[in-house]
Amino acid sequence: MENIILIIYFVSLSILFMFGIHGVILLYYYRKTHAASHPNEKMPETFPLVTIQLPIFNEKYVVARLIKSICEIEYPKDRLEIQVLDDSTDNTTEIAQDLVNQYAAKGYDIVYVNRKSRNGFKAGALKYGLEFAKGEFVAIFDADFVPNSDFLLKTIPHFNNPEIGMVQTRWEHLNEEYSFLTKAQALALDGHFVIEQQVRNKAGFFINFNGTAGVWRKDCIFDAGNWQADTLTEDLDLSYRAQIKGWKFRFLNDVTSPAELPADINALKTQQFRWTKGAVETAIKMLPKVFKSKLSLKVKFECFVHLTSNIVFPFIIVVALLNIPLVVIKNTIGGFDEYYSMMSVFVLASVSTFLFYTYAQKALHLDWRNRLLLFPVFLAGSMGFAVNNSKAVIEALIGKKSAFARTPKEGIVGTQKSISAKSYFQRRISSTVIIELLLALYYLVGIIISAAYLEIAAIPFQLLFLFGFGTVGYLSLRHALAK
Repeated sequence: MENIILIIYFVSLSILFMFGIHGVILLYYYRKTHAASHPNEKMPETFPLVTIQLPIFNEKYVVARLIKSICEIEYPKDRLEIQVLDDSTDNTTEIAQDLVNQYAAKGYDIVYVNRKSRNGFKAGALKYGLEFAKGEFVAIFDADFVPNSDFLLKTIPHFNNPEIGMVQTRWEHLNEEYSFLTKAQALALDGHFVIEQQVRNKAGFFINFNGTAGVWRKDCIFDAGNWQADTLTEDLDLSYRAQIKGWKFRFLNDVTSPAELPADINALKTQQFRWTKGAVETAIKMLPKVFKSKLSLKVKFECFVHLTSNIVFPFIIVVALLNIPLVVIKNTIGGFDEYYSMMSVFVLASVSTFLFYTYAQKALHLDWRNRLLLFPVFLAGSMGFAVNNSKAVIEALIGKKSAFARTPKEGIVGTQKSISAKSYFQRRISSTVIIELLLALYYLVGIIISAAYLEIAAIPFQLLFLFGFGTVGYLSLRHALAK
């Protein structure tokens, strides 16, 4: 039994190590491609026709803010079409329709579309709108975004290159300072955009459309097979289909689009579940096509890591469950000293992750050192989300389908408190919350055991698990029960 536990633990740590140490590869390319830049493109003399699609579903707290910001975008009115693709089932429909009528009366080419159903969810709405979209290019914004007025002036010129099929901008955060939860999310997203998206794009690897704050060439969408709803990440799916077809993407790190971060942890769990499950579904769907393609081995490897990185979450749970039995085995059964010494190398993966986010924060903020003080909170939170995200991974692997559950928005800017948006949040206490709290209790006992055996080196690691599972479980309860 001891040997089985050690083998499972070692294999799980090895998988976590491989994905964690991959950050070093990205940092290598970050330094290598740091001086690279995109061509300085200019807007064509004749402004191309652009359609902006706004897929929304029950967004009464933010829909007015969204439509207003879209209509303030600097672009000739006769070259801009706006589609409000509203699948809502509440009074968002009245708010959106009234705003559309107001702006249409002012001369904007803006249309309100309600399908009366959610067939295909967001992918279905986007695909339906494309059937009568007039634009050569299609920009997409989710309801939680407030795009800058020069968005199109900074993105459309990049399509002067006929090979460019999609241009993605970096997300900024409207409410980063709202809470520790939003600060931790900002840290994670900054790492994704500044390192992952920027480096992969400059190094010639595949990147993905992030579902919003980007522009597509309409011909690229059609050539790649249009929007499809068989995964929960229709954006990632279409991105891979388009790039396998030979289309080039461009990520603009210096062009930003502000958005609201989920301030309710259950809303964040919904978002993370959808992203995690959808990514695994897309991996199952697209990796065979990637491997069969004529892409280089280097690009194929990066595609594999990109699409399968969420597989780490079940292994985080395995490591969490076996860590405490290993402390007991080490102190009651001899003969494994070399094995335990060898496992110390896995700490390097944590160092790699820290450097990954350090470079991202340093590239964006003058006070990056202060922001990195939040890294232990972020790391613990990532562990705490392992139960929620492991469920998503397992459902994807066994082929269990689920509806597209959108992330509720509250209309938060800065540090202002939300007043009435809780009507969109779930009140049900899910089974994952119970598991998270039980794991926190498990690690409280584990720390006592480690202290009794004087296994001091194990305690910081166990404290991260205790803090992660405990905080995520507690906030899930607190936010679900909030009035």
